[in-house]
Amino acid sequence: MKIAISTGGGDAPGLNAVIRAATLSALRRGWEVTGIRDGFDGLMFPERYPHGDGVWAMTRNSVKGIAHLGGTILGSTNRGNPTEYPVQLADGTWTTENRSDELVGKFRAAGIDALITIGGDGSLQIGRRLNEAGLWVVGVPKTIDNDLDKTSSTFGFDTAVSFATECIDRVFTTATSHSRVMVVEVMGRYAGWIALNAGMAASAHAILIPEIPYDLRPIADLIARRTARGANFAIVVVAEGAMAKHGSRSVLGKRVDQAERLGGVGEHVAAELQELTGRETRVTVLGHLLRGGTPTAFDRLLGLRFGAAAVRAIDEGYNGVMVALNPPDVDYVPLVEAVSRMKNVPVDCDTVVSARDLGICFGDEIVDGM
Repeated sequence: MKIAISTGGGDAPGLNAVIRAATLSALRRGWEVTGIRDGFDGLMFPERYPHGDGVWAMTRNSVKGIAHLGGTILGSTNRGNPTEYPVQLADGTWTTENRSDELVGKFRAAGIDALITIGGDGSLQIGRRLNEAGLWVVGVPKTIDNDLDKTSSTFGFDTAVSFATECIDRVFTTATSHSRVMVVEVMGRYAGWIALNAGMAASAHAILIPEIPYDLRPIADLIARRTARGANFAIVVVAEGAMAKHGSRSVLGKRVDQAERLGGVGEHVAAELQELTGRETRVTVLGHLLRGGTPTAFDRLLGLRFGAAAVRAIDEGYNGVMVALNPPDVDYVPLVEAVSRMKNVPVDCDTVVSARDLGICFGDEIVDGM
């Protein structure tokens, strides 16, 4: 058996743990392991790698001492989707073409029997389409956003929440020192898991998530109530995909070969809150800080479990599946089900209900506040 491993989309803490576990588990079975650089680019476009390292044979030395490292030793990309590859026409406009069959042919020419693709919804959608084109595929769910369905958690999420919480804790000290309103914008795309969990853990006073369209007047009212009782500061955590009622998401731009770039909502919220309250308001954007760094013990362990489980899935003959955490076990779910919908925050989930009990405002109703 010869398998390949690829990592695609945004990086997330724990990727190297998956690569290490999958490689060691496969080598123990006597299999060959090939690493593909930068998603599928190393195999699809070998001419881009003049040293011939677009793909390489993975050994024990290749993965020695990498489980605790952030990023991915294989590199990653969120451009050049082979199932919707961008092509510029003669008139300057752009279209896309499906090059799945061509890529599957390259896998076969390289003697690769099966692929372990590690990624988020975009990468796993690609994996699903490659599977439909005839490639043996097992997916591993990776995203700091925790928005993949059919798994209770994705690796990278715990690290992102832990670091975001630490950052909000630090913002608290400067907010209290200067009697300011502080807005902290966090990643998460169209799901509010990071903002919700980090905001609640750090005792934020308001949390804005995509699942609950917001009005800033209840938050301004909360700030006024706090000021009246001598609490001259407030912390507002905003998910990058949060959207005002009757408004639209803040988008920085979009290329034909990329998903739209979200961002800027923190600035809008801060400016409007300052106007509504007359209080000095500052914004901190955590951005890609949440993607980097050493994975937490939870994410490291989950990555190792996922990598080993992906190899077991192949060994047991599973095809077109994603490994998923179903506590206390890791099991297999069909890829088509895993990518069929986004896992959003249920607005009536226990964490949201508990946050409301604590007086945290979601911008949809007047609250007495903390």
